[in-house]
Amino acid sequence: MSALAVWITIIGLTLVTVATRNFFLVLGDAVKLPERMRHALRYAPACALTALIAPEVLTQHGAWAITLGNPKLIGAAVAVAVMLGSRNTLLTMALGMAAFLLVRAWA
Repeated sequence: MSALAVWITIIGLTLVTVATRNFFLVLGDAVKLPERMRHALRYAPACALTALIAPEVLTQHGAWAITLGNPKLIGAAVAVAVMLGSRNTLLTMALGMAAFLLVRAWA
């Protein structure tokens, strides 16, 4: 593939990304979304974050690792429990990392 083709691809993908992500900002109030769609879009950030984190936490070396020997899974479970119980971000990070490091050192 030539350098020109690579640059054309990069520029094209950039334009498509900018257009799709800014569609609603550019049109502003000209496009009214149904209430049901606006309600559903409120969950988009949480869904995107889950889609990024879940594969990393639930797998090891490309295979499912839903066991007590998976330090990432234990650390994430502790972090979720601490956040639900305390709503303290610093405590969540500290205890989640401590659990991860303990299981990793032990395993």
